[in-house]
Amino acid sequence: MAAPQPPEPERAAEVRRLFAEEARAERPDLALLCLLVGAAGDGELDEAGIDAAEIELDRLAGLMPYRPGGPRAWADATAELLGDRCGFRGSAGDYQRLESSLLHQVLVRRRGLPILLSVVWMEVARRAGAPVYGVALPGHFVVGFGPREQQVLVDPFDGGRVLSGGDAELLVAGATGAPLDPGMLTPADPLDVVLRILNNVRAWAAARPERSDVALWAVELSLALPSHPARLRYEWARLLVQRGEFLRGAGELEAYADVMGAVDEGAAERMRRQAQAARAMLN
Repeated sequence: MAAPQPPEPERAAEVRRLFAEEARAERPDLALLCLLVGAAGDGELDEAGIDAAEIELDRLAGLMPYRPGGPRAWADATAELLGDRCGFRGSAGDYQRLESSLLHQVLVRRRGLPILLSVVWMEVARRAGAPVYGVALPGHFVVGFGPREQQVLVDPFDGGRVLSGGDAELLVAGATGAPLDPGMLTPADPLDVVLRILNNVRAWAAARPERSDVALWAVELSLALPSHPARLRYEWARLLVQRGEFLRGAGELEAYADVMGAVDEGAAERMRRQAQAARAMLN
């Protein structure tokens, strides 16, 4: 099955505007931001579809038991609903599908990457009143319930399996080769979650050069976040050139070279030469 296609330019610009507006809100709405990521990647997702996805999250939350107890009880109740009854989980094949990074598709397919399944867990449990948050372990996103001294970690990718301290250490060691740092267990900021999702989309597109359209919208949304890696501007400029927007790409390369010149004149000069080469492609 072919991956989703981005919307037409006018709709894409509107999605970027809405995304940037929500990202700068006092309390950014994680579900809405993820659904706007979906709208940037899937031209078939309109406002009615976004509303339907929000309604589905509300519906699932309504199936949760009323105040089941402490953190472990919340973890078990969420896993019983989402993992056992509804079948939300992941598999190795999900890493090959763009849909696995688009929340509206994950809600329909009930399959996705760890971070998107974690968003489902968080948003459903939060709506039901749970003390829930994301935990951005290196290489594998999970969900936490309760305060640090009572923290219960679960893995939505594995149907909501409760993780022991040893399980979390193995996940980190497998991803980094380093021991688990206690700082890794702190709640993840919603905007950091969204940036990590967009990084996954960029990684998916990087392995598929023919889908530079996907890389472009992922970078543009990343740049709309209040905080993002500065090098994304360079990636954006290179993508514009790659997609034939030579003058625009050259201008962005030169603008970024001016910024880089203060810290690395050699890198800045290389970017200026790339800008010249881009303009030469018009001749």
